Amino acid sequence: MARSNIGEFEELVLLVVAILNDNAYGISVMEEIESQTGRKINISAVHSALDRLESKGFLDSHVGGATKARGGRRKRFFKITVAGQKALDFIKEQRNRLYDQIPKLSLDYVSL
Repeated sequence: MARSNIGEFEELVLLVVAILNDNAYGISVMEEIESQTGRKINISAVHSALDRLESKGFLDSHVGGATKARGGRRKRFFKITVAGQKALDFIKEQRNRLYDQIPKLSLDYVSL
C-alpha cells in the first residue's frame, strides 16, 4: 500500500477524529486527546496536525453554522476519509505484526 507517513501525534489526532465522528473539531479533538491520554497539548499543534492530515487526504472538513455561543464564529468539523481509515488499519496491522514477534520471556519480578 502506498501511503504517506504520519507521525505519532498525527496518528493520535487521526484516531481521535475517527472516535469523535461527527463532532470532531479542534477543541473537541484536543479535549479528547487530553482525556484519553492524560497528555496536555496545545490547540495550535492540533490545528496543524488536522491541516496536515487533510492535505494528505486522510481527513475531510466542512465549516458548520455560526452560533451565538461562539460569538458568531463557525466551527470547522473534520471527518476521516477512506484513505485515513486505511492508513490507521495499516499502522495497526504493522504494529501488531511486530508486537507478535516479541519473544515471550519468563521474568521474575523482585519485590522491593
